[in-house]
Amino acid sequence: MRKILIVGAGQSGLQLALGLQGHGYEVTLISNRTPEEIRGGRVMSTQCMFRTALRHERELGLNFWEDRAPRIEELGLSVAGPEVPGAGRERAVDWTARLDGHAQSVDQRLKMAGWLETFEERGGRLVIHGATLSDLDYFARHYDLVLVAAGKGELVSMFARDAARSAHTAPQRALAVAYTHGVEPRTGHPGVEAVSCTLVPGVGELFVTPALTVSGRADILFWEGVPGGPLDVFEDIKDPAEHLAATLDLMRRYVPWEYERAAKSELTDAGGTLAGRYTPTVRKPVGRLPGGGLVLGVADVVVANDPLTGQGANAAARCAAGYLESIVAHGDRPFDAAWMQATFDRYWESARHSTRWTNAMLAPPPHVLDLLGAAGRLPAVAHRIAAGFDDPADFADFFYEPEQAAAYLASVAGPAGVPAGGPAA
Repeated sequence: MRKILIVGAGQSGLQLALGLQGHGYEVTLISNRTPEEIRGGRVMSTQCMFRTALRHERELGLNFWEDRAPRIEELGLSVAGPEVPGAGRERAVDWTARLDGHAQSVDQRLKMAGWLETFEERGGRLVIHGATLSDLDYFARHYDLVLVAAGKGELVSMFARDAARSAHTAPQRALAVAYTHGVEPRTGHPGVEAVSCTLVPGVGELFVTPALTVSGRADILFWEGVPGGPLDVFEDIKDPAEHLAATLDLMRRYVPWEYERAAKSELTDAGGTLAGRYTPTVRKPVGRLPGGGLVLGVADVVVANDPLTGQGANAAARCAAGYLESIVAHGDRPFDAAWMQATFDRYWESARHSTRWTNAMLAPPPHVLDLLGAAGRLPAVAHRIAAGFDDPADFADFFYEPEQAAAYLASVAGPAGVPAGGPAA
């Protein structure tokens, strides 16, 4: 039986560990926290899993919360217009599109704690320890393969930045999250759950996502602010109540239609807020330990995008699924550097689309804003953009170049500018 060590108990590390267990591998998992500490700690993310990622979990029998989490059937996108003195702001663009398959968001405190317990129940070895380079140097001699799925801390330093694939050298957004109860349903969409995204040009973005958290159904309020701009105020706020107050005050100022829904909301719990920032980076996938051993980076250790397009947890699920397939197919052969590089290269074939799309949306050129606006008039365009959250590869065919976008809009609108049809919201 081949022995595999995974460092990191997030979406990718746990999904991969549980998948390998199902194929008979002897798996050791290193986590820096116990399930109890995770469940009772601070929120970790704003995950929204779309159809493909949910399918990967379902195939492994890990969809424990699927019957309890809100079924997100639609995606809504708005662009805030300029502020009008005495009248505030209104939406310059506003549309909603059906998703091809439902999405869901489960608080990672629930998911990771539950998956860790399942890993142990199925016979996995769980080590609670903050792993260091010297630890891995020792462990690498005792395992057939070591994978690093912990995207922060000194372990990431083993993986060199890939300058050719990394567009940024500094954080592109200041991030602020609040998990809340009491957000009212969207007007005009009774009984249909949706992710709502509002772009405020030059300022940042707001996402409102229905979710399941430790205390039941919730809505995640997530601000992404341009660094140094009016939304970049959360890093020094330590009190959760003050964090929520700042979130709502900014909503009242920049997205009053969303503020109306959330004005009476309350935090789900004392750990329901999070703030921070990081630099989107692509790294080389093979790390070399001081003693010469090799380790393979997983998910956001090697491809870390800004969460603007909601790709983080989805990319992690795709990465874990691809790595699992590659490990099982490799049989008893050595997990050498060539195999590690090839395994990552197969993942990059999908991850590169998420990276390109996210970078485009961080500073959308005029033709992209035109596409978003046209989606309000052309249901087929809205549907295609919404579907791209699950399959970003499709954007390569119509999204990035002005000529492509114009040709696509003309084909949808028809020669007389009349919509040629498509899935309606």
